[in-house]
Amino acid sequence: MRTFSPMTLLGALGVLSMVASPAMAAVDTSDWKCETCPFEKTGVSGTVDAGITSVSDRSAKFGEFTGLDRKGAQLTGGADVRYQGEGGQYGSVLADGDVGAVKAQLGREGLYALRLGYSTIPHHLSDDGLTPFQGVGSSTLTLPAGFRAGTTSAMPLATSLQSVEIGTTRSRYDVSLSLDTGSHWNHRVSLRRDVLDGTRRMAGSFFATAAQLPVTVDQVTDQLEVATRYASRRLQASLAYQVSLFSNGNAGLTWANPFSEGGAGTSRGQLALAPDNQFHQLLGSGSYEILPWIRASGDVAVGRMTQDAAFLPATLNPTLALAMPALPESSLHGKVDTFNGSARLVIRASDQLRVNASYSRDVRENRTASESFPAVSTDMFLGSTLRSNQPFTFKQDRFKLLADYRGAGGLKFSAGAEENDVERSRQDTVMTRDTTAWGRLAMQVQPKLSLSVKLAHSERSNSGYGSATWVTPAENTLMRKYNLADRRRDAASVRADMNVTEGLALGLNVDATNDRYANTTVGLTEGRSLSFGGDLSLAVNDETQLRAFAQAERQRSNQAGSSVATQPNWWAQNKDAVDVVGVGVKHTALKGKLELGADLTYTRSRSDAMIDAGTASPAFPTASTSLDSVKLYATYHLQQNLSLTGGFWFEDYRSRDWKLDGVLPATVGNLLSLGEQPPQYHVYLVRLGMRYRF
Repeated sequence: MRTFSPMTLLGALGVLSMVASPAMAAVDTSDWKCETCPFEKTGVSGTVDAGITSVSDRSAKFGEFTGLDRKGAQLTGGADVRYQGEGGQYGSVLADGDVGAVKAQLGREGLYALRLGYSTIPHHLSDDGLTPFQGVGSSTLTLPAGFRAGTTSAMPLATSLQSVEIGTTRSRYDVSLSLDTGSHWNHRVSLRRDVLDGTRRMAGSFFATAAQLPVTVDQVTDQLEVATRYASRRLQASLAYQVSLFSNGNAGLTWANPFSEGGAGTSRGQLALAPDNQFHQLLGSGSYEILPWIRASGDVAVGRMTQDAAFLPATLNPTLALAMPALPESSLHGKVDTFNGSARLVIRASDQLRVNASYSRDVRENRTASESFPAVSTDMFLGSTLRSNQPFTFKQDRFKLLADYRGAGGLKFSAGAEENDVERSRQDTVMTRDTTAWGRLAMQVQPKLSLSVKLAHSERSNSGYGSATWVTPAENTLMRKYNLADRRRDAASVRADMNVTEGLALGLNVDATNDRYANTTVGLTEGRSLSFGGDLSLAVNDETQLRAFAQAERQRSNQAGSSVATQPNWWAQNKDAVDVVGVGVKHTALKGKLELGADLTYTRSRSDAMIDAGTASPAFPTASTSLDSVKLYATYHLQQNLSLTGGFWFEDYRSRDWKLDGVLPATVGNLLSLGEQPPQYHVYLVRLGMRYRF
């Protein structure tokens, strides 16, 4: 039996139309419409959601990035509205009331596009902090009259502590305009402003006493980009200018000393905050098709960072100020030049073989002058020697070679080699070289079973390890920093996917790494990690789908230390474990009118630190977290364009951290802490809403 392709059939119909009768040729097609063409339909369409959400209890951790940190009910909603007009005109508005985000765009195909955006990102850290400091929200922290005492237990905390929330909110504003001029050119201008407000933790000290301080965050970052782009079939190129301006509303924090003065003039201290700074960058990129099977591309960026904020006084202690030499400069006059460049070549040698080669160079050259500054320790002591700022510079070169081969029967083989060379100034070693070789094999073992295996080996060496000469007191000459030390790393991963039956699919994975620092006497000597798990998807029938996954991760590291700046005399081992299990189900009932779903997640993690110092000592308690989460959701279609939505979300979170457990403001005699405890919450959320489609 002979069959015809769709193109053959269309050709035959075209011939028939030319020989058809006049009556057939007179068919009116003016009302014919393409139901699947994305830009054929004109007018307004979209969805609008409105509802109410109720949260059972307040929790900073539960609402860390969602804004759902308050107890009670609140109105929620969202919209996704699109407009398609005649002549390629379009517009859209996307609003999400849950996360406080709005995106809008207006344009005409091939001519221009205007985009606007706004979003808020809450980052709640804790809501159980307590502090006696007054003036939270300003750059000066004061204390009630007669507050100072020798220890925290003698301070009038019972009558002076007040609640303080630690966290920030980032508000982002975006606007961009894109213009198409001619058939190959596009120009774009974009602006972004990030406003960061809130409160962070800092600490200030006077010799042997310290206090945790609630510091006001008032920061603004403005970014501008102007770019032009050319694109043809063989050549694509762009040129852009970028600028980033950071400003801090508070140059520093002045705080009152809550402890009895340990010397004259120590009633208050001052800490510098992030200084105003700028970054300007000019960048260009291009891609060119040399031959149909060879393409070259590259990019270059040249930038400069500057920081000229005025220095704060070296001390507020009037006694020290009398004996202190003047600062060498009124500002850092910081200047750092950056260069980023890369070149890539892609060769499609055949339908089966593809080769990629690339080289990149990153340079950060610090041109800030090195000056000598008087050293002040906690506003109580003037150092006997001057300290100098260190303008660190680095140069990094990366080489990569990758080959992909696709053989018969689903065989895929990939192999690569990489080299990463870093040259540093004013570091313990001048140069490190990290080389890596890896290979990956994927195959269809059986019609229902596919398998992939990846092996990698890397070695890092340095040009000779010394010790930093500008550090006082000098570092242990046997110590090796883990990012500079010689290291050998082996890694392996295995993935298997099985289609057990028509509706059942199963996947298994194992990943392992082993790091060895054979030439390290003091420092990190070994690190291992192992991750394994599986995932499952099951189509029970046309109405019900089930999915599940489980993943476990184990990490261990060994460290040698020395308290006498010579040979190691204590050793530490860290063990971390994380287990995650999840199950999800979707079900359709009532002939598609009702959609149901559920997601369950179980997470456990623990961290143990063991110290062997040669003498019997109590072990560190285990730090742990647990999270149990249940999410239920449903949609009932009242009409074709109107639906009732509902959801239930329950989470139980528990954590233990020996660094925070039971440490209240007066627990440690010489530390006035915020008293924050490891987060714990037991929260459920109920949501009801309506969805309208038009």
